[in-house]
Amino acid sequence: MKIPPARYPSPLGRMQPTPVDVEAAKRQGWREQHILVISHDDERLDFLERQLIRSIGERLYGQSQGHVHPKGGGHG
Repeated sequence: MKIPPARYPSPLGRMQPTPVDVEAAKRQGWREQHILVISHDDERLDFLERQLIRSIGERLYGQSQGHVHPKGGGHG
């Protein structure tokens, strides 16, 4: 048995979130406002680039929770 499509869409359909292309949003942020959003685990980065990203993040925002610095150390 074939069911015909509904003639009137449900008003709840408007409440469905529209999918966001995260990479496009990052690209637009960089091109328009020079805002860079990147994970230090991004596979497109080599080892030195990852270390640079981590160093900048830690300098600006502090060490992340649960992150153990490779040189040991830490707070008292």
